[in-house]
Amino acid sequence: MANRTEAQINGISVAGWEAFRDEVRQDASVADRRPSVTAHWLGGSRSRVEFEDKSMHIGGRGEFNAMQTLLAALAACDVDLIALHAALLGLEVKDLRVEATGHFNVQAYLGLEAPGSGYTGISYKVTLTAPDASEEQIRLLRERIERSSPVGDSLSRSIPLTIEFNAS
Repeated sequence: MANRTEAQINGISVAGWEAFRDEVRQDASVADRRPSVTAHWLGGSRSRVEFEDKSMHIGGRGEFNAMQTLLAALAACDVDLIALHAALLGLEVKDLRVEATGHFNVQAYLGLEAPGSGYTGISYKVTLTAPDASEEQIRLLRERIERSSPVGDSLSRSIPLTIEFNAS
């Protein structure tokens, strides 16, 4: 195996992430992020969502709708987080899947009286194959997703929303 400074584990540059983590230890503001996306209506329920030089479609025939995308964001975030932390532990991941399931009711979305329109609960299941992992390493990985998942953390607490509505 390559030495630690050259190591790529799970497709992740371990040395690069360790260097970034050390930089953040010295100055926490280096870790601050403030992304902004713009969604453009394309007709029906289809949107093109843009972030910097990237775009994706949400809604419409054959695409994830917004609520499915929220579940996908949680699952993808935890895949990313587990792969990264496994690499930082020196663990090679052979297979990793996160299945997220949620329940919501669309009454309020339809303009009908209802207590809310968002998910009332989300559960997810992580399936990890890392043959060389110890019980302690598996415990650490589970702890990472329970405590460090940005999407999971965002979903588990109330986040203030500020809406500016401009119409002409």
